[in-house]
Amino acid sequence: MTPSSPLTRRGLLKLGAGVAATTALAPVSAASAAEGRFELTAPSTSLIWRKALQDETVLQSFAIDNAHGHIYTVQVKNGAGSDAAGHLCLTKLSLTGSILGHMYLMGFGHGVQIGVEPSGSAAYLWTETDGVPVENSSRGTRLCRFKFVNGQTLTTSSSALTKYSLVPGATNTTCTIDPSTDRLVTRYWSEGSFRFAVFPLASVKAGAPEKLHDIAQPAGLGTFQGYAAYGNFVYILTGNSYDISPPPGNTYITCLDLRTGEQVQRARSVAGQSLNYREPEGMGIQIVSGAPRLCLGLASEPGPRLASIFYKSELI
Repeated sequence: MTPSSPLTRRGLLKLGAGVAATTALAPVSAASAAEGRFELTAPSTSLIWRKALQDETVLQSFAIDNAHGHIYTVQVKNGAGSDAAGHLCLTKLSLTGSILGHMYLMGFGHGVQIGVEPSGSAAYLWTETDGVPVENSSRGTRLCRFKFVNGQTLTTSSSALTKYSLVPGATNTTCTIDPSTDRLVTRYWSEGSFRFAVFPLASVKAGAPEKLHDIAQPAGLGTFQGYAAYGNFVYILTGNSYDISPPPGNTYITCLDLRTGEQVQRARSVAGQSLNYREPEGMGIQIVSGAPRLCLGLASEPGPRLASIFYKSELI
């Protein structure tokens, strides 16, 4: 979750199905055209269903490595005080939800949204870092890039990190990567509101970020839970767990035009509605044989939390 201001976490609340077999991935670069947008009223299909992550806490967000066929999830690390300290657990999964490895990220933030960049045989994660306390939680103040190394623990001072400050004075920073355009989209807090800015990934890595778009996040959407970008559009996930908003819940996806900031569609999602607890958490883009899928994450169960991911594939 992300608060509606960097000072109040609870203020976030005022901000504003069948299971299908996984399709094998063909070798993927970027989708060639990245045209159109997802139809948000189309039904959702399950990608993974009620899978355990490395730690037992709630899924916060995820990203899909389309080149290698892996899912990376992030959650608050097990242990008292981890949330306020910004300690995170990063889990590497197969496309069927089997755990393939993990890392710990100490002091990074809350993991509201992450991105992944395939590079050769490796994968590099893009996350928030340099977390600062926000009530009982933590929020990153910069972005960072690091290579996934199974079993490694990173701190904010680790030499493995490359850090980025893309918008002067911005706080509460997170990011995602659009695999169709190789653009980085960052959500950040500045001068009293949240915004989304778009940069070519190559320009960010070169140390000369070229801002392509910068739009405001509309007010009144609900509890922010993640986002994903495909082509000219960003998709925002909002909503609460069933203990706050009983079934069918208040999970919504909102589509914004990155060029203009216009809200072009908003629809309720009942994906995974039979889940116990059911809290929306994170978004990502999967590309299968050149065709994109808009994915959303759900946390479930009353004890050790489990993770599910659903997708929509209809474009208009």
